Amino acid sequence: MLSYKYLFDMALILLSTKVFGLVTKKFSMPQVVGALLAGLVLGPAMLNVLHETDFIKQVAELGVIVLMFTAGLETDLTELKKTGASFIIALLGVLVPLVGGLGIASIFNQESSPEEVSHLLQNIFIGVILTATSVSITVETLKELGKLNTRAGNAILGAAIIDDILGIVALTIVISCADDSVNIALVLGKVALFFVFAIGAGVLFYQFYNHWVRAYQKDMRRFVIIAFVFCLLLSFCAEEFFGVADITGAFIAGLILSNTPCAQYINSRFETISYMLLSPIFFASIGIQVDLSGMSSELLIFTVILVIIAIISKIIGCGIGAKLCQYSNRECVQIGVGMISRGEVALIVASKGAALGLMGATFFGPVVIMVVVTTILTPILLKLVFSSNKES
Repeated sequence: MLSYKYLFDMALILLSTKVFGLVTKKFSMPQVVGALLAGLVLGPAMLNVLHETDFIKQVAELGVIVLMFTAGLETDLTELKKTGASFIIALLGVLVPLVGGLGIASIFNQESSPEEVSHLLQNIFIGVILTATSVSITVETLKELGKLNTRAGNAILGAAIIDDILGIVALTIVISCADDSVNIALVLGKVALFFVFAIGAGVLFYQFYNHWVRAYQKDMRRFVIIAFVFCLLLSFCAEEFFGVADITGAFIAGLILSNTPCAQYINSRFETISYMLLSPIFFASIGIQVDLSGMSSELLIFTVILVIIAIISKIIGCGIGAKLCQYSNRECVQIGVGMISRGEVALIVASKGAALGLMGATFFGPVVIMVVVTTILTPILLKLVFSSNKES
């Protein structure tokens, strides 16, 4: 029998995220913090009213795709081209957390896994999880603060995209060591091919779209639909054929359309559905995934240290990278803080590793908590580091 409980779940998520968002706004914090807290309070961690379902997961995934698509639409492509430093920022933002995660896991991970994967690989995998960056939370916060198109904001966006690719490479290498069926060269080749494909498809679509806009300017609504179709197709191709995160495809789709005549109109249409439905469900879904049952004192200590390392390693790694690229001290801190959030990227990496025995079930809870804490702290810290009236 068809269940209609999803309607109640949606209503509860939308209402609670709005209420919690207004409360956090009262305390001068970004409203996304309230949405994350709403999921945490109503989920298994506290009241146990809401649970993760396939419907919530899929709508949340659509939400982050739309969020990254609109981020691409709002990005100044000319300014983004100037941030060639993004690779150095991303590289150090991967290496430092990788070493930090490996170090803490080496201390706490003493039990052998059922799959008999070596301790070294398991410990390296914890480090790989910490390399992830979920820029969606940062994007929403920077949009709310009006700082998305600053020099630091563009550096964060560029570094986060490269960070995803470096994370995929690191994950592929670790998995290949545990699974002989994975071919490193093949996966890296597919990643390179995706960008060739995205650039080729983008150039063709850009030419077609501009011509179509000039020819049929009376009904702007059709341009929004075609733009979203392009976003969804590029996101699908990224995941399905190239093994690249769908949000990377969505962001590139937004970048391609950012210089079209109707980019601002498209963005305004998407802001409505994102604010009304998709974003609240995405942010709440992160909190809903937290389950604190079965947490021992040792695991609690591990969780606290893991969170601290996750925060400090990104600030230090990305901050040093930014400093090497001649950013000001303030911009270095802003970039480092903007890369703290792990979000859904870390959860996806963790779930893949758990399926291959690279991470025991006991460590999944601390990883989820680390994701939620870094996701909640990022908007708060961003508000602090961008609070000065001086131009970044």
